[in-house]
Amino acid sequence: MAEPTGAAAPGFELPLLLFAGFRSIIDDLHRELAEQGHPEVRPAYGYALQAVGRDGATASEIGRRLGVSKQAAGKTVDRLERLGYVERADDPQDGRRKLVRLSPRGIDVLVRSAEGFDRLRAAWVRALGAERVAALESDLRTMASADAFRLDATSWFNG
Repeated sequence: MAEPTGAAAPGFELPLLLFAGFRSIIDDLHRELAEQGHPEVRPAYGYALQAVGRDGATASEIGRRLGVSKQAAGKTVDRLERLGYVERADDPQDGRRKLVRLSPRGIDVLVRSAEGFDRLRAAWVRALGAERVAALESDLRTMASADAFRLDATSWFNG
């Protein structure tokens, strides 16, 4: 997309540019993760691992957090378990339930993701300047709705 010259940019460019910025960060992160021993991780897995949380969760809870059915959450959990990112365990509170917990590999990919996001933000700061990045973040916080930070983003795209 060419930069507008004097005239206001068409309205459709803003969401496309925001998405392109998001996509470039996510793609760069996943290239890093692949180089660090996590080539099979997909963006949706990060949301699912966040939905599992530190204390673990049932498939139903994961589904609610992601905005998908228990069955869809179960399929994602199956995939993450096969890849070694989560483990299933008996729920100490209710022996009839299974808890999904992060495995050491799951914790590792989340730690590496957090570190990667910090590196990528630092790259934006180098390219744009600290003040511009801080202003961009502040402006986006102002414009984003209060419930914008939700884990069901992937179901929103597919919904």
